[in-house]
Amino acid sequence: MSPTTPAGVDMPAPKVGEYTASGAPGIPLALLALLLLLGGAGVGLFGAIALSGSGALAVTAAIAAGVLLLLAGVLVAAGLTIVAPNEARVLQFLGRYVGTVREDGLRWVNPLTTRRAVSTRIRNHETSVMKVNDLDGNPIEISAVVVWQVEDTARAVFEVDDFVRFVSIQAETAVRHIATNYPYDAHVEGSLSLRDNADEITEKLSREISARVESAGVRVIESRFTHLAYAQEIAQAMLQRQQAGAVVAARQLIVEGAVGMVDLALQRLSEQDVVELDEERKASMVSNLLVVLCSDRPTAPVVNTGSLYQ
Repeated sequence: MSPTTPAGVDMPAPKVGEYTASGAPGIPLALLALLLLLGGAGVGLFGAIALSGSGALAVTAAIAAGVLLLLAGVLVAAGLTIVAPNEARVLQFLGRYVGTVREDGLRWVNPLTTRRAVSTRIRNHETSVMKVNDLDGNPIEISAVVVWQVEDTARAVFEVDDFVRFVSIQAETAVRHIATNYPYDAHVEGSLSLRDNADEITEKLSREISARVESAGVRVIESRFTHLAYAQEIAQAMLQRQQAGAVVAARQLIVEGAVGMVDLALQRLSEQDVVELDEERKASMVSNLLVVLCSDRPTAPVVNTGSLYQ
């Protein structure tokens, strides 16, 4: 039965797992193969030349011994394989998985096995810019980059047809799924949004991609959004909406600051007995100060040359 991952992705349980293949250091066996090849050639030439007068049977035996030595040398040499750093060799014998060689350098394995090279280096995959609808139904453009690495070579080779293409498709699927579950902008305080909560959203994206590619033996190191914007057809309208919201927020801060300054001015005038104002004059002063402080244009002062009440 297929387990359900924490991200809600139902993936089949893997049937194979990586283990180390049996083998030996390659340099001693490479020298052995060289000696067998040289010995076989020498015995064959000796039998063909030096024993030519001793009879056909002796010559045939010497040539046969030389051929056997050559075959043994070829067989030993066939088991030699070179493993580069951050690379692995997946071995199969008659179609059956028999282990993985990860130790770099010259190694010797069963010469009858087939060996497939699998890179274990860190890779980047950048998705294409996709147009999807966010949680509010607004069309947005989004793309992401995924940093990943092959962790289990047996799963990567035998659980999926092409693990590189598999990672590519599953990464794009996860990005689409995440984008449709969150709004581009948060209109409710405390809710997550793609634009304002990139760190939290990309953490969820990494977990979902990891759940999707785990059966292929791939480990996701990190994922990040590389492009996030409203689609062209609504970009201008959404820009006006964002500008209006910014203006409202700025006006709110200005009004809160102006009210505090007016309150402070009235307190200072009262504490220092600069002037006594009745309620009507206080209201007039508050109104004038708020107009001056909250206006988006420079105010033109009016100088009163009469009394306070004129």
